[in-house]
Amino acid sequence: MSGAAQGTVGTLEVALDHAARLLIRDAAAAEVQAREILRVVGEHPQALRLLGAALRRQGETEAAEAAYLRSVRASVDDPQLREAAAALSENRLAAAEQALRAILKARPTDVAAIRMLAETGMRLGRYDDAENLLARAVELAPTFAAARHNYATVLYRQNRPEAAVEQCDRLLADDPGNPAYRNLKAAALGRIGEYDRAIALYQAVLQGQPRQPKVWMSLGHALKTVGRQAESVEAYRRSLELAPQLGEAWWSLANLKTVEFAADDVAAMEAQLARADLTDEDRFHLEFALGKAREDAGDYEASFGHYARGNALRRQEIVYDAEETTGQVSRAKALFTPAFLDVRAGRGSPAPDPIFVVGLPRSGSTLVEQILSSHSQVEGTQELPDVIALARRLGGRVKRASEGRYPEALGELSADELRALGEEYLDRARPHRKLGRPFFIDKMPNNWAHLGLILLALPNAKVIDARRHPLGCGFSAFKQHFARGQGFTYDLTDIGRYYADYVDLMAHFDAVRPGRVHRVIYEAMIADPEGETRALLAHCGLPFEAACLRFYENDRAVRTASSEQVRRPIFTDAAEHWRNYDAWLGPLKAALGPVLDAYPAAPAVSGA
Repeated sequence: MSGAAQGTVGTLEVALDHAARLLIRDAAAAEVQAREILRVVGEHPQALRLLGAALRRQGETEAAEAAYLRSVRASVDDPQLREAAAALSENRLAAAEQALRAILKARPTDVAAIRMLAETGMRLGRYDDAENLLARAVELAPTFAAARHNYATVLYRQNRPEAAVEQCDRLLADDPGNPAYRNLKAAALGRIGEYDRAIALYQAVLQGQPRQPKVWMSLGHALKTVGRQAESVEAYRRSLELAPQLGEAWWSLANLKTVEFAADDVAAMEAQLARADLTDEDRFHLEFALGKAREDAGDYEASFGHYARGNALRRQEIVYDAEETTGQVSRAKALFTPAFLDVRAGRGSPAPDPIFVVGLPRSGSTLVEQILSSHSQVEGTQELPDVIALARRLGGRVKRASEGRYPEALGELSADELRALGEEYLDRARPHRKLGRPFFIDKMPNNWAHLGLILLALPNAKVIDARRHPLGCGFSAFKQHFARGQGFTYDLTDIGRYYADYVDLMAHFDAVRPGRVHRVIYEAMIADPEGETRALLAHCGLPFEAACLRFYENDRAVRTASSEQVRRPIFTDAAEHWRNYDAWLGPLKAALGPVLDAYPAAPAVSGA
């Protein structure tokens, strides 16, 4: 923007007008123009608003919000609002919250302050508060599109995709071509299994604005989920043509598990990794992708180095405390005694519909799900977050689980309240059930920690524990970058402790409710798929169907990292692959302790 460098008002206006016109057809180019204006002239409100609009159109909601806050700080006359915007921009959340609450005490209908307080709540993880604030903002100012977009976003993050779609439709009624609204709607449609509609929306956005690398990447994710792998690879490649530094797109190719990188790919990734200006997010995604590339080439030492560096970077951003997990397991074991469960037997919703597949990620759970969902009476959905959401609500508004009332709060619930809890879960799951089959699968692996809640609220649900060798499972999780929800997987010691806690709690329930949980050992499944499948179906009360042995012919959508692997017949090579990395797994072995030697059994249970 050489004209802006001259510092003339007229040239600045031309540059701003050019950026605004660019925004209509090419948001990425508009972002570049806005950043150049800001580099030359400083914190200019209009340039910041253009930057925010360009980022929002590319789906960069958080970065767009940061630009918006900078524009508020640069342009608003109200010193209190400027102070709050500055605190939010600098991530001084306590100061921002204090300033905004003071404003709203004096001016309770100030929608700008309400929106900023909601942003504070989201950053603090108080999504319920943010949702309520944004609902109030759009009630007071129905045409405040930015607040409505924030509202739709928080509904999406709260796993209320149908409500998010409704808000997106209201936004699109006024601005039908807005790519940010269409992107969010497409993502929400994907959450409820409407993948064909999501793909059509992404394609419509790209038809009008083809230079959107993150939209190409989102399209790739949706295509991968429905099994259109070749098209998925093409979409990821298009993304990388536009943004070769986009680490998530490289990792997405690696995460297909069936794509091997060529030498040119490796060189391109290494060149991006060498950049000093690369973001940490792009960097750790590239490290994971290069770990996979070196693994495929048989260079396991280099591969482990990439995985270790990627995990270390990611761990810095994750708030995870292994002591919290251990403490919650101890509390659950103390609460769920035989007497406690006997008194409450038969309460809860009597519906037999759910089949919970629990365990650790990368344990073979997607294989179990694919086998079951190939049965004519069973529908596979996805990893539903609803049990965890119910547990969090029971625990109360606390920052740490150890400060909450869960799981002990379950002991205070009446029979009617337990039934209502089960019915609420079923209501939450209903949008994901598309086929009208009597049974459905919830494959959220972390539900093992909430087995007591499941037994009380849904006493007729089936529970399957998918278990894999702790070193195979643990290292497979370590080399897998998860988008969210698996904070324990970025450190080998954390993984070992988490696995040991999981085994401890499951052994407790085996003791207090023998036979209630059916365990599928991954190595046994791949050694004898028919025998293990028959036993699995028998536990679920289902007749044997040969289609379950041909699970790889099932064309259902699969969202997990194993999506391409379960579309192929069972192969045994992966079971022992961890041995190539055995030399570097000392911290994992030490943290596992006696659990490692006892596998596939559990060590002796204490206090059952």
